[in-house]
Amino acid sequence: MQDQLTNRQQEIVDYLRMAQHTTGVMPSTREIQHYFGFASQTAAMSHLRALERKGVIQRLAGKARAVIFPDELDRPQIVDIPIYGRIAAGRSQDVEALREGCISIDVTTLGIRRPGRAFALRVRGDSMIGAHICSGDTVILEKRDPCKGDIVAALIDGETTLKRYLLTRGKPYLRAENPAYPDLIPARELIIQGVLIALIRHAA
Repeated sequence: MQDQLTNRQQEIVDYLRMAQHTTGVMPSTREIQHYFGFASQTAAMSHLRALERKGVIQRLAGKARAVIFPDELDRPQIVDIPIYGRIAAGRSQDVEALREGCISIDVTTLGIRRPGRAFALRVRGDSMIGAHICSGDTVILEKRDPCKGDIVAALIDGETTLKRYLLTRGKPYLRAENPAYPDLIPARELIIQGVLIALIRHAA
């Protein structure tokens, strides 16, 4: 049975959970110090040690942000990810960026480390069937810079599409996973809106 928490300790626990939910990572001791106005990081570390003694958190030695909640180890972490309309997995089209609600997902099972940077789009079209992405699927994407070979949501010359991000001689272009569709080479601009990190297929 856990010992009773002081008001300050409960405030710190609430802050840790809020920060983890928002950013996907635990705040550092310096961030805790600044948030609560402590005079030094030592005060933040003292509070974390007290919470660990009471069994509320666990810390992994040698890692600045390695704080976990034991009560969450065996239960799914359900997070609401915003859905921003549909994206073409076919010919590129005008972006539909209006928010259409949220989708609740288990970020632990899907391996999503930073849910605060994630968003969802519904797929329309068949240009990515070679990557097992079908019309009607929901893709989860993360706002970050892409690596060669990533599947991305991209704004290319004012239109949006879901394709694989590739480079040739240092210049980026987009490729479908369906031979019926040509490569897309930007004439003016190519803006990566998100990188695919998970796929959800709804049962018929």
